[in-house]
Amino acid sequence: MGPLASPDARAFLARLAHLDPSAVVRLRPSGRGRTALWGRVPWGPLVTRDVDAGIEGDLTVSVAEALATGDLPATRHDRLWRWGLPPGAGTVVEEVPSARLRDLAVAAAGTLRVATGGGTGRAVGPRRLRDALLDHVAIVVQPDGGGEPVEVRQRLVQALVRMGFLAGDDTPVRVRTAGAWVGLAAYYGTAWLAPPGPLTLRPVAAPRAR
Repeated sequence: MGPLASPDARAFLARLAHLDPSAVVRLRPSGRGRTALWGRVPWGPLVTRDVDAGIEGDLTVSVAEALATGDLPATRHDRLWRWGLPPGAGTVVEEVPSARLRDLAVAAAGTLRVATGGGTGRAVGPRRLRDALLDHVAIVVQPDGGGEPVEVRQRLVQALVRMGFLAGDDTPVRVRTAGAWVGLAAYYGTAWLAPPGPLTLRPVAAPRAR
């Protein structure tokens, strides 16, 4: 059995492939024979899950190829990973019940269906409304001891729900911060949203040979 054939790994890869058939997954050792799988959902957040797989090195491969075989594909796609990662696991600033996040995701989906179907009196452009809903601040957390409030956007909520990371309704989800990153850590995985600006990496053309 290949290192990516475990139920946990296959569940993560299958969700990514459903959201983006051309997605890549980054694999990074996380210690004690485990590997952190990292992916990016189409609307921005990074998603990650630790699985039982002893993989050496830091490499990026095709989700579709890994899912098809349960093994490491022969072809690597390291240059296709264009995003930074949060600086560590971060600090927990609040806990939110899974049920609340699930309700927020369902409400946003309902709003999108009604508005794009003309239920608000006139049809709204689906892309424009979708982007507005994703940028909506769903939860505001005030850290203990003061400091700037932490805004959890619908982008993160949707990433957590659509990746299947939530467990039972009473299972807590931890709101985390790592530098300027904001994360939601649930039972089956974590979603992170980077701050806007220079943390988004762009591919660099290789220098010409002299």
